[in-house]
Amino acid sequence: MSGFLQNVTHLCFLLSYAVALGIELVRLRWRGPGLRIAGLALGAAGLFAHTAFLAFHLPNLATPYGTLLVVAWVLGVFYLYGSLHHGPKAWAVFVLPVILGLVAIALLQGADAAASASVEFPPWLIGDRFWGAVHGVLLLCAAVGVSVGFLASVMYLIQADRLKKKAMPLGGLKLLSLERLEAMNRRAVNASFPLLTGGLLLGALLLRQYHDLAENWASVKVLGTVGLWGAFAVLLYLRYAAHVPGRRLALLTIAAFALMVVVLAAAHPFAAGGTP
Repeated sequence: MSGFLQNVTHLCFLLSYAVALGIELVRLRWRGPGLRIAGLALGAAGLFAHTAFLAFHLPNLATPYGTLLVVAWVLGVFYLYGSLHHGPKAWAVFVLPVILGLVAIALLQGADAAASASVEFPPWLIGDRFWGAVHGVLLLCAAVGVSVGFLASVMYLIQADRLKKKAMPLGGLKLLSLERLEAMNRRAVNASFPLLTGGLLLGALLLRQYHDLAENWASVKVLGTVGLWGAFAVLLYLRYAAHVPGRRLALLTIAAFALMVVVLAAAHPFAAGGTP
């Protein structure tokens, strides 16, 4: 079994996801159960290979490479579930490009450097490294929430523009209603904010406890995370206090996602050898 897992490479799930996306794009013009089954089969194969790769290599989540691959994997689960649950809706056309993009950025970070990187924790964390793991999981879950909010926002803008122009659906591009997309975005933002807050506070405590906070506060990772927290605080204010229209909220969510990608791709102050 270990020999099989060892042979699974990035190319295995990248190609599977890419071919699945190609099939879904074809389905926008030519509908058919055969194409749907083929797309789902390729997507499931990509998710299986992705899972096998992570299970064997166990990438370091303190590195951009590891974090991006795991976020992409969670979105892979989200993609497959949504494709099965929402049926004819053009779900995969939006989720798969994000997965492919995150994996591509992870590969640009360099798998070799990520594999050799280590994470340094305070002496009282050596053993189970509990609080470091909690910090990473909180930010990882927040990143997934931001990604879901981004996807809902993109679909919302397309659907709103189409309804405004009273345009017919483009081929097979059927989307969820504006109400469901707005609710998806709202739930994603509401869930991400406390996760991001907890991860940010815990990260600051860990930096202060072991690393020199004064030397690391100016890192792209730290400043970007603080900026992302601020963007989500503004989003919540605009939604619940200022009652800003959904279109503006969607645009701000997309901007927050772009900032999140920059944060995920930045070196982590905890990673040995990482530069602030």
